[in-house]
Amino acid sequence: MATKIRLQRGGRKGYAVYRIVVADVRAPRDGKFTEKLGTYNPNTNPATVDLNFDRALYWVETGAQPTDTARTILKNEGVYLMKHLRGGVKKGAFDEAAAQAKFDAWKQAKEKGFDAVREGEAKAKKEAAAKELEAEKKLNEAIAKKVADKKAAAAAEAKAEEAAAEATEAAAEETAEAPAEEATEAPAEA
Repeated sequence: MATKIRLQRGGRKGYAVYRIVVADVRAPRDGKFTEKLGTYNPNTNPATVDLNFDRALYWVETGAQPTDTARTILKNEGVYLMKHLRGGVKKGAFDEAAAQAKFDAWKQAKEKGFDAVREGEAKAKKEAAAKELEAEKKLNEAIAKKVADKKAAAAAEAKAEEAAAEATEAAAEETAEAPAEEATEAPAEA
């Protein structure tokens, strides 16, 4: 029976999550499978892979042919590197401990790269939030300035109205006093 290591789609529309499975070559993509090796979530940065390493290595050494995407995932997880190192142990190039040491060194370097990506992403988010906050502060300052200008204009307008009202009041008083003075002076002459 020819077997393949492939991805089986799951998740919802627009947010695909995959199972990494071993299936018969003739089985449909989301059909019957022999064994589930893990999961793959491409929606995170970096992509999240949860893999049963020993079983994946067993199936690769047994001769299961992975699809292109599954091969890339297995290479990134180090399954093919370990297969290569085990081949070196079988040929006598080095012993099992040296192979494991090489694999652990590779895995640590890979983890450092992932950590750098995560830190860079967190730093970018912080910088974006700081820029957004700064832009919002500038916008609020501009709005506050406009409001202050409107209030100052309204106060100046109110003062001008008050001055105009006082001026009309004073003019009205003067016109009212002038006829009264004439009226009081006119009877005195008679």
